[in-house]
Amino acid sequence: MLHRLRLGLAALSLTLGLAGSAMAEDASGTITVYTSQPNDQMTAVVDAFRKDHPSVAVEVFRAGTTELLAKLQAEFAAGGSPADIVLIADTIAMTQLKNDKRLLAYEDAPVDQIPAALVDPDRTYFGTKLLTTGIVYNTDKVKQAPTSWADLKAENVASELIMPSPLYSGAAVVHVGTMTQQPSFGWDYYEALADAGAVAGQGNGTVLEAVARGEKSYGIIVEYMAMNAKAKGSPVDFVFPAEGVSTITQPVAILDGTDNPAAAKLFVDWQLGEAAQRQSVEQGYFPVIEGMARPIGYPDPATLKVLPTDSEALLRGETEIKTRFSDIFGG
Repeated sequence: MLHRLRLGLAALSLTLGLAGSAMAEDASGTITVYTSQPNDQMTAVVDAFRKDHPSVAVEVFRAGTTELLAKLQAEFAAGGSPADIVLIADTIAMTQLKNDKRLLAYEDAPVDQIPAALVDPDRTYFGTKLLTTGIVYNTDKVKQAPTSWADLKAENVASELIMPSPLYSGAAVVHVGTMTQQPSFGWDYYEALADAGAVAGQGNGTVLEAVARGEKSYGIIVEYMAMNAKAKGSPVDFVFPAEGVSTITQPVAILDGTDNPAAAKLFVDWQLGEAAQRQSVEQGYFPVIEGMARPIGYPDPATLKVLPTDSEALLRGETEIKTRFSDIFGG
């Protein structure tokens, strides 16, 4: 259950804004953020951060998680990256960066209000959101909404199904890896979908576009994209499947080679604080701070079933996940 992520929180003391105030006095200059967060949302994030901390300028490089990591690896091989901050979809990629000793430990990060399960024990990365993956469908085309992952295997449904590819999306790596760890699904589930006509796009955005336009009736997608589109009048709705959902936490981290650690730490402080979390809710994300209101129309996280995930196995098996998915769906 998502509420288990919130167990063991320390009692609240000073607000996170006050905790970061001393650092704010000294931080200035420019930081570069590499992120997989959508461009419009990241623009809003930077604007809000700079309103609170005008002495720090922020430059952004945005790409899908896989492309972003490839860029980082190329830069490391060439001698170093201009990035100071990494804000990406999943802990798999962050764990790899940590294991490669690319992340700066931030032992004094203000995490008193953040569930321990979202914080790397070595304080190298910190979850900033809770995102789940479920089912989006076109309300103009679908008269009986699916309720489960199993419903997608029906031939008339699978032939109208599109999903994101782990070759492009970090969230898709986690979701496919989580689903294939479940004895009731495994790779047989994806082979059955493909045999019945399901296809893979690129990232979650391609899924939403195809379903919203009616090119496909069903999609597998992170919830906030579908819920935001629904709120704006798009003919889509979202299902949290009965068997459970996979989750990602969009962690933030400081690269070990940063040339502006004070400003980078300030950005992390802000991401973990109430101002950023309120913005996250406005953008359609479950907040990570205990007691904050969730987005309108979202269920209580405590009511959701979360599929169990072996994160270390996901990290070890990431290449196999991408290869097998590609073998089944092409790409």
